[in-house]
Amino acid sequence: MRPWRPARAAVLQARTIFGGRRHLALVPDNGQERIPWPGPIEAAFEIVLARRGTPVCLLASGDPMWFGIGASLSRFLPAREYRVYPAPSSFSLAAARLGWPLQNTVTLTVHGRPLETLHAHIHPGAHLLILSENGRTPAAIAALLRKRGFASSRLFVLEHLGGPKERRIDGVARDWPSAEAADLNLVAVQCLPDPDALRLSSLAGLPDQAYVHDGQLTKREVRAASLARLAPAPGELLWDVGAGCGSIGIEWMRCHPACRAIAVEAEERRCRLIGENKLQLGVPGLRIVHGRAPEALDRLEPPDAVFVGGGLTDRGVLDRCWRRCLSADVWSPTPSPFRLRRS
Repeated sequence: MRPWRPARAAVLQARTIFGGRRHLALVPDNGQERIPWPGPIEAAFEIVLARRGTPVCLLASGDPMWFGIGASLSRFLPAREYRVYPAPSSFSLAAARLGWPLQNTVTLTVHGRPLETLHAHIHPGAHLLILSENGRTPAAIAALLRKRGFASSRLFVLEHLGGPKERRIDGVARDWPSAEAADLNLVAVQCLPDPDALRLSSLAGLPDQAYVHDGQLTKREVRAASLARLAPAPGELLWDVGAGCGSIGIEWMRCHPACRAIAVEAEERRCRLIGENKLQLGVPGLRIVHGRAPEALDRLEPPDAVFVGGGLTDRGVLDRCWRRCLSADVWSPTPSPFRLRRS
């Protein structure tokens, strides 16, 4: 059987078809109900789930399980209730066009995500493939690279991959035009630093000058040692209590894309500094809680680890942190006043 036949059969047998307008226009009219994706896309899943138990087809490009609609659907349904028919992803097509080994390339998306997420992946010599939000994304990426000190980076914009209107635009971030590309595009970046670019390792212990702060900064060597003791693992949650400029929580999250952190800070001006630092250092998902410990801790999700950067001597802070770690069922038998850790 030809590989496309099961997918074609699924389309023809469906009672309801969801998809982008350009996808729906490609399907012959067989009398099915057709529903264009609403915006935001999350609003569609209530409509999809309302038709649970009837043949429903969701149209998508490439591999739906790679930053696609299938990956989103997996949060709502068990695998036994749906079937995915993947095609080559935009990443695979782009790697083939550019001759980039995919295993040596970082695959990212800024579709519905903050552009600043890219900061955590910009390193000398890195190769990035980035799914765009729209036609303005390539110019926005070029501007971000210039600001970061990577204006020499090479950009390749690949429009309409795999289609009759496929087109490639090459250039350098420094000279990239502000004109829009086609909305359906992928941006490939070969990261090349300028001579004065600040080196930002993925390891803990970023240079102190990487942060904006008012003097409330855990110094580089202490930060590196603290993160080594905290030992972040993918998916774990850190409380950074008395966060200052946010350095501990930021570097915890830079260890792995799935790491999470909450920065608790009583000073409003420092919360603003944390907000600026989290964007410039590539972890826009860092949650900032403006409040004073211990009261601000009670409404937070129980942590996997706690770093007390400020307020350790304030009455009740350490005790409250300790009890919230205990509420998470298990914790390390060898805590210290500066490190509470679930095992």
